[in-house]
Amino acid sequence: MDIKALPAHLRQRVTAATDAAGEREPPGAGEFVLCWLHHAVRGHENPVIDAAIEVGNTLGRPVLVYQGLGGRHRFNSDRHHAFIMQGAADLQAELDDRGIAYAFHLPTDPSAPSPLRSLLRRASVFVTEDFPAPPFPAWTARLAERSTCPSLLVDGSCLMPLRSPRKRFTRAFKFRDAAKGAWRELINAPWRDAVSTVPAYRADAGALGFEPIDFSEADIDALCAACDIDHSVPPVGRIRGGSRAGYERWRIFQRDHLSRYDRRRNDAADMDAVSGLSPYLHHGHISPFRIAREASAAGGKGAEKFLDELLVWRELAFNFCAHTGADSLETLDAIPDWARQTLQRRAGDPREQLLSWEELARGRSGSSLWDQAQRSLLQNGELHNNLRMTWGKAVLDWTPGPGEALRLLIDLNHRYALDGSDPNSYGGLLWCLGQFDRAFEPEREVLGTVRPRPVDDHADRLRPQRYASAVDARRGYDPIRVAVVGAGISGLACARTLADQGVDVCVLDRGRGPGGRTSTRQSRDSTGAIFDHGAPFFQVADARFGRYVRSWIEQGICSRWAAGTASWREGSLVAVPPDAPLIVGTPGMSAICEHLASDLDVRTGQVVSTLRPSAPGWLLETGEAAQTDRFDAVVLAMAPEQARRLLGGDASSMREQLAGITSHPVWAGMFILENTDPGLPDVVRFEPEHDLGLLVRNDHKPGRASLPAGRTALVAHASSRWSSARLDASREAVADEFADLVDQWLRAGGLGGRVVSRAAHRWGLARPASQIAGACLFDRDRALAVCGDGFAGTGVEAAFLSGQAAAGRVLSLRHAATPTATEAGPLFAGGSDDHAQRGGAG
Repeated sequence: MDIKALPAHLRQRVTAATDAAGEREPPGAGEFVLCWLHHAVRGHENPVIDAAIEVGNTLGRPVLVYQGLGGRHRFNSDRHHAFIMQGAADLQAELDDRGIAYAFHLPTDPSAPSPLRSLLRRASVFVTEDFPAPPFPAWTARLAERSTCPSLLVDGSCLMPLRSPRKRFTRAFKFRDAAKGAWRELINAPWRDAVSTVPAYRADAGALGFEPIDFSEADIDALCAACDIDHSVPPVGRIRGGSRAGYERWRIFQRDHLSRYDRRRNDAADMDAVSGLSPYLHHGHISPFRIAREASAAGGKGAEKFLDELLVWRELAFNFCAHTGADSLETLDAIPDWARQTLQRRAGDPREQLLSWEELARGRSGSSLWDQAQRSLLQNGELHNNLRMTWGKAVLDWTPGPGEALRLLIDLNHRYALDGSDPNSYGGLLWCLGQFDRAFEPEREVLGTVRPRPVDDHADRLRPQRYASAVDARRGYDPIRVAVVGAGISGLACARTLADQGVDVCVLDRGRGPGGRTSTRQSRDSTGAIFDHGAPFFQVADARFGRYVRSWIEQGICSRWAAGTASWREGSLVAVPPDAPLIVGTPGMSAICEHLASDLDVRTGQVVSTLRPSAPGWLLETGEAAQTDRFDAVVLAMAPEQARRLLGGDASSMREQLAGITSHPVWAGMFILENTDPGLPDVVRFEPEHDLGLLVRNDHKPGRASLPAGRTALVAHASSRWSSARLDASREAVADEFADLVDQWLRAGGLGGRVVSRAAHRWGLARPASQIAGACLFDRDRALAVCGDGFAGTGVEAAFLSGQAAAGRVLSLRHAATPTATEAGPLFAGGSDDHAQRGGAG
């Protein structure tokens, strides 16, 4: 492919990832020019699209613009998905007007293969973005290596072409000196969109091999809900994606605030002082060329400082990422030697406290200003640049070393910030660890010679209460009140997610305490043994749940259990190692729900007798006195049969969906054994035809008190068949029969020992006989959700994710408050001043 044949303004932005040499097909052999977009999602002033059009005109091939939103990106969530698809809707409309084919692919299953590879095999030339932040460089390289056609990378992000400085810069003043000539030449140059001279490609399901999303008819909330992504991070109602929203935000800022940007930008409580363009620049919804052109035309000190942030600091970060390599950006190799050495030297310094991911993510550090800043990220998807620098450096004080601090900063920023995962994000976060900066003597604890920025000092300047009020004002939703019925794992995961997003939520449960089937019971005899008589342990398969579990382990709420596990097969024990580590709550399984319930409004001993619609919302009657309370939305976190009964004679489709689901009962036995053989495994699973289903040595779990010598605390689950046959029997009768069953098995296995204490508990709706498709049920019109065990899986993990999914659907019910004309957010993931502190940008 001859890059030199492209127009000059495009030619300087294009790099050949591959050529037509070797076994590659010559240009023009395929059906279309494939243009893959991911961070230049606009239909105007777009060098990536224009390069594809020019190539297509030369080859006589139409252009197919492809955009996909696969589930494999580690930070995929409702927040990022919604913003991206809002931008895609504007792109689709623009490309329709330009006569360019466009296809958007949205898989619900993160493991589903992308159609991009099959499209690539049919392409004449592959054109995509030169975007230097992970994971895209690695993804692009793999596609280019496997393609049979030439591949071109095009910079659509920077005013000065990304690859024109052929070296890496780490100081802003040096980068400014090297780039100012190019900026001067390009800043006022008009952009003319390329015009296709080839008939448009017909991008329908038959031609593509998949059904593309038509955003003119799409329900974006429903599309997000159908995907296996993180539903605990909801969209930000006040910040809508897309070119139209981005340019309206720019228009307001340019008119009302640009002229004073240089004086006001560093006050994090002055939310109007910054532009809020950062998410739109990150996703390419707006043209940086147009923004620079119009800011330059405005003139003045405010515009001058704005351009310094837009051009110097933003493009410095792109340059740094492009020449550093994506594999190094998330390691300490990305910071200067002096910074890495001083931080590693001070890694052993005592910390005031060590905090887990969950404590940091929820803003539970105990530092008022830091927690307010994190709440801005968690709920509003934004963090003021000037405060972000203080926020980032503080994490070094709460983690065991700089490597862990960087990992957590990347996670918190990219997961919650709408401008996360950007080269500018990496620039700002790495600055907190010394990048783009110099050493500051004398050496201090933890930071060494990295520039300090104490949270308390920033709080003295900022007036935290004023900042907290500004954060609350930015939430952008009218308040709603939600009832969650059920205080098990699913209900509490739902309520915790809602409360963390500022929703007024009340949890109602008929039990004596939270826990559901992760409840724990203590024996009444002298041993005081602990029995986890519901779920005795759980395993982790999904990363969305795994990050919480890792935090719970760090906080001592859970522990890994290196249990000896076996199966009982044809009359003998066979050692079978677990397919994943076993996790238990400490000191009992109930610790997990107790943790989730902390600081929530949980009302136990509350039997919801009636659920009655009352437009808008619901009336709930509880207790014998039939006390009535009103809620805007209700979540039923319970077994499908219980939810169906509570819905009564309701004729909705939700009740019909629940009608086909039945659950099996399980009797749980709690036994003290005497003189147990040491060879008894910690966990024994039985074949389906056996009367026993599971045996667990509860006293062997981490965090449990030791029993007297020779005693064992055993939890047993009977099979569903055995349990169903004794469904209506008394607990005492079942406990005796269950004990005999265990004694018989011990003798059959030659394990000795006998039951000396017994108790039984019936779980009437323990195991769904079938599963309901999807993570939850939701009726938007009636503001009602059902979640729990049996939705796309069973067990603790499935229940937790089902609760979060229900929370995500309920959060979509909030009505976005109308933004004022002056609302704005942060521009970049960290701006800076050259030789002083890192400044804010807008």
